[in-house]
Amino acid sequence: EEFMKLYPQPPDPNRNSGRAILTRKVSIVEDLWTAPNNSAPDLARRGNWRAHMAVPIFRRDETVGMIGVARPEPTVFSEAQVRLMQTFADQALIAIDNASLFEQLEAKTQELEDLNRNLEERVQQQVTELERISRLRRFLPRQLAELVVNTGDESILESHRREVSVVFCDLRGFTAFSEVSEPEEVTSVLGDYHYVAGPLIEQHGGTLERFLGDGLMVLFNDPLPCDDPAQRAVQLAVQLRDAMADLAEQWRGQGYELGFGVGIAHGFATLGRIGFEGRSDYTAIGSVVNQAARLCDEAGVGEILITQRIANIAKQIVQAEPLGELSLKGLRQPVRALRLVGLAP
Repeated sequence: EEFMKLYPQPPDPNRNSGRAILTRKVSIVEDLWTAPNNSAPDLARRGNWRAHMAVPIFRRDETVGMIGVARPEPTVFSEAQVRLMQTFADQALIAIDNASLFEQLEAKTQELEDLNRNLEERVQQQVTELERISRLRRFLPRQLAELVVNTGDESILESHRREVSVVFCDLRGFTAFSEVSEPEEVTSVLGDYHYVAGPLIEQHGGTLERFLGDGLMVLFNDPLPCDDPAQRAVQLAVQLRDAMADLAEQWRGQGYELGFGVGIAHGFATLGRIGFEGRSDYTAIGSVVNQAARLCDEAGVGEILITQRIANIAKQIVQAEPLGELSLKGLRQPVRALRLVGLAP
């Protein structure tokens, strides 16, 4: 190897090794020093080569190399020696191919190890992300959890002010019903209630801020902004009322006397995360929340009570009856309220 580095020998038809490589046949010279077809006698003398046999190593149409055997005196190589060297060349080709395959296998093995390692890292990242999403969705409204996950920005969870429309709704007669009913019946009623209300809230782009038993609080314009929060709130309330009327009819057939009431208000609220490490909720605080909750308490079966502000903002679609100023529990000032009859055609 060191000699070949010092004296590189590209295939040359005027040299024995070159003829073997170019013709892919065994080439023999009895005396390199005196052979007329040897272009490098000085090199042969420096190597003390005289008799020389060159055996090609090749596969199909590809020449791999050559094995050269030299003797320090002129001589003739026997047929047995030629066959031996040809066998050795064949074995050398197998060894070279095996070494190449081994290198390829090692490279592939390393590549697979890298891929597996990267896959394990990605799987772990995905598992961590799924766990994070699961935790967020357990304690936060779905839209808010997805917003945090998709953007990677949790600043939306910090306290902030925003103008929102708030919808409060609950079941009339639920407290009395739950006092005399079995837990399985109460759970079944709540399951039916949430099953109907949930898709409608999603359909109108509302954020289910909380549900406490039969009470639902839905926000519009937070965390996802929208141009028409009051209109969406009104449309959701009407569809909920209609859907709950059908459900109440089914409950009545089971002996459950339950109704549905809604309160809607619009204004500024402070929103953000509350709680402690390991357990937190996302909530809205402010007079607008209290107004919606108290209007809901005041609403009768099948009634939707709205503030004057909601009526003004959504006047294009609202059909309502004025109720005057209502003194609501927990609020210092009376609230000018209306009964939402339906939506304008």
